[in-house]
Amino acid sequence: MSDLDERRRLLHEIKLNGSLPVHVAIIMDGNGRWAAARGLPRFRGHTAGMKSVREATQGCIEAGVRVLTLYAFSQENWNRPRAEVAALMKLFERYVAKERQELIDEGVEVRVLGDHRRITGAPRKAMESIERATAGGKNLRLNLMISYGGRAEIVRASQRLAERVQKGELDIADIDEQAFANELYTADVPDPDLLIRTSGELRVSNFLLWQLAYTEMFITPLLWPDFTRTHHFEAIHEYQK
Repeated sequence: MSDLDERRRLLHEIKLNGSLPVHVAIIMDGNGRWAAARGLPRFRGHTAGMKSVREATQGCIEAGVRVLTLYAFSQENWNRPRAEVAALMKLFERYVAKERQELIDEGVEVRVLGDHRRITGAPRKAMESIERATAGGKNLRLNLMISYGGRAEIVRASQRLAERVQKGELDIADIDEQAFANELYTADVPDPDLLIRTSGELRVSNFLLWQLAYTEMFITPLLWPDFTRTHHFEAIHEYQK
């Protein structure tokens, strides 16, 4: 059976099963190892991974998933060599320029979430432009987590609640799980139903620590640039079972 036939078979079964994940989150791991295995510089792995981003986005639309959250750039990534960080930011600019019109046409609303204080210049403009251009898309909400860390997000939410208490806007007794969740970057979307992690690593890497409390996990040994739409459907189908 060809890959296309297998993809169609899986999508058909997904539609029949009916029990879809509303929100899929992905830790896109393995770009560096993919490049190293081919004797290429690391940034070539990140470039190759752009195709898998498109595959995952289109796969979610076809399957009927409503929210896709991608771990694109962690706060820890700022500690990588300056040249690699610059290449990652340039790659984001390329993604915005290349994919903007298709995202608009497919009804994808993009939100870039994280601590953006260190993002300036052209990457900042690209971030703001893709959010403006895709605002109101109805078919898929795509969260790109850039300069994001789960622990930092929890600290930020705690600080925001403390500020509201200090201003007299909120009583301590009113702080519950929902009040806390309302201060997270993902406050306006449901928690992930399914987490996909490529490269076979068995850890969450400081990603959505609060939101993943009850999330089903699908771990694959595939490196991110090798992850296709068929593999995405396999993960959703496994979730349904």
